[in-house]
Amino acid sequence: MSGEPVTAGAQAAEGPDLGFGALPSRPGKIIGVHLNYASRADQRGRRPGRPSYFLKPSSSVGTGGGTVERPPGTELLAFEGEIALVVGTPARRVSREEAWEHVAWVTAANDLGLYDLRANDEGSGLRAKGGDGFTPIGPTLLDAREVDPSALRVRTWVNGRLVQEDTTAGLLFSPAQIIADLSQHLTLERGDVILTGTPAGAGVVVPGDVVEVEVDAPATAGAPTTGRLVTEVTEGTVTFDGGLGSLPSADDTLRTAAWGSREAAGLGATAGGTALTEVLREKLMRAPVAGLSAQLRKRGLNNVTIDGVRPLRPDTKLVGTARTLRFVPNREDLFASHGGGYNAQKQVFDSVRAGEVLVIEARGESGSGTLGDVLALRAHARGAAGIVTDGGVRDAGAVAAVGIPVYTAGAHPAVLGRKHVPWESDVTVGCGGTAVRPGDIVVGDTDGVIVIPPALADEVVDAALAQEDEDAWIAEQVAAGHPIKGLFPLNTEWRARYEAWQAAR
Repeated sequence: MSGEPVTAGAQAAEGPDLGFGALPSRPGKIIGVHLNYASRADQRGRRPGRPSYFLKPSSSVGTGGGTVERPPGTELLAFEGEIALVVGTPARRVSREEAWEHVAWVTAANDLGLYDLRANDEGSGLRAKGGDGFTPIGPTLLDAREVDPSALRVRTWVNGRLVQEDTTAGLLFSPAQIIADLSQHLTLERGDVILTGTPAGAGVVVPGDVVEVEVDAPATAGAPTTGRLVTEVTEGTVTFDGGLGSLPSADDTLRTAAWGSREAAGLGATAGGTALTEVLREKLMRAPVAGLSAQLRKRGLNNVTIDGVRPLRPDTKLVGTARTLRFVPNREDLFASHGGGYNAQKQVFDSVRAGEVLVIEARGESGSGTLGDVLALRAHARGAAGIVTDGGVRDAGAVAAVGIPVYTAGAHPAVLGRKHVPWESDVTVGCGGTAVRPGDIVVGDTDGVIVIPPALADEVVDAALAQEDEDAWIAEQVAAGHPIKGLFPLNTEWRARYEAWQAAR
């Protein structure tokens, strides 16, 4: 980093833009990292393999001791205590090793977001994350040269109660990796701010609440600290104009995301157990449904297959966590009240999250479509892992062309109202004769679709993959001319040969 870093005291003498608190100037960019703390990722049930980012406008910057409004008609204003990095010298295509040299200061930030506004621009998060005052920063800066980037700590208090505490040792992607990665794509300029992610414990605040965030370096001599960044939540008075754009809305999915879990949101637990991590997902992608079925049967679970559904495209594999939608039999008065407008079907397709599988209960009635190409496109655009319906699919050729894995009881040209009324989502459903709970793990291939209780997923997939290795070795021996007797299944002699082969690998 060229030149001397500006400390908080020297910065005041420089005459910072008073509208931007501790920062030396108005930041050109504020870049946030999505999931980055292992504790937060595990709380969300997924660990990303690579960092991903979003932008916040500089007009969202707030100062310590300030306020932030929760607009009328909203309920899900969420806080996220974070460590903020302030760029000192431009960085373009820098390595990990030199990345930290381009950071001048470290400070505290509160990455506030309004989940009620996520529905229509979740990809950018502009309205949800970009409101005035939604990025308080400060109150002072720490000299980046005097702290260890691997030993920084962030803590958050709400109304005096400690709710978040973690260190940069808990990051999935280090500050150096983030800076180097970003610099591959764009130039980081002096004054730019990088928000490095929030640990578990973030949640919702209401008018009257006071949020405090502090960043320090407890292992450094003198334990330098930013001091507490204080923000009070107030009740706004100006409503949104629905004639200009989308109005706020909230559902249990958004409440769960804002609070961090269904339990924290007061909604009760979903199917408990192991989260679908990237490692577990990769294993399930390799494991055949038939092998998983055999392992579940050994554990006493026979009623776990979604029967009567087949993939529109046989070459697609399906792995994800269940998001559920339930249809009831068509009744004209009920369809009049629940079938039109922004109904339960459209809402769940609009809010499905990356990695989720939409599981639709249609009672095995394939006499009309339960989705068509537009809804398939929406699910695909939101990153859904697939769709399973024990009803029909309309526009089946176009749906198959979308590219998202879809398993269905068959194609049918009729619209929804011929047989079904979209009724509710995020409840336990019966699909293809099998109970499916939100959060269950769903796996599909050409043999069909199976539902795995999350708590058994690691054990079952490891056993299935081990059996696949054994079966592949047995097939090689049969292909080489050995008789099946004693080989399938392995007797003591062949078991010893197999184990010796494994050890040699």
